[in-house]
Amino acid sequence: MSTMEHAGDLPGWVALLVSAFLVIGAGLTLVGTIGFARLPTFYERIHAPTLGTSWGTGGIVMASMIFFTVLSTRPVVHEILIGIFVTVTTPVTLMLLARAALHRDRSEGNPNVPAEAPAEDPVPGE
Repeated sequence: MSTMEHAGDLPGWVALLVSAFLVIGAGLTLVGTIGFARLPTFYERIHAPTLGTSWGTGGIVMASMIFFTVLSTRPVVHEILIGIFVTVTTPVTLMLLARAALHRDRSEGNPNVPAEAPAEDPVPGE
């Protein structure tokens, strides 16, 4: 028998906790999706899904860890790797996309993008 066939044996308090984490994770992912669809500019649009992805994944990973830990009667923590990889790669992807778009907009002369910051003098006052 698989673990899922014993899902009916899950205690009520665990089912509520798992459900709460699933609803929170799905809700945060939904907020990120709505932000992606509604925000007007590319720079605003890339921010909402990254937050939804990171925090939404966290809620779903927690629900999965609790569910399978209780049903397996042993700690199930390999889902933490999924959370770590999503948490690390999502902001890096955001930065790469934002920098590529900023470089493109500056090279095209887009007036809505601020100019590059001037290079700082390494030794002030000389």
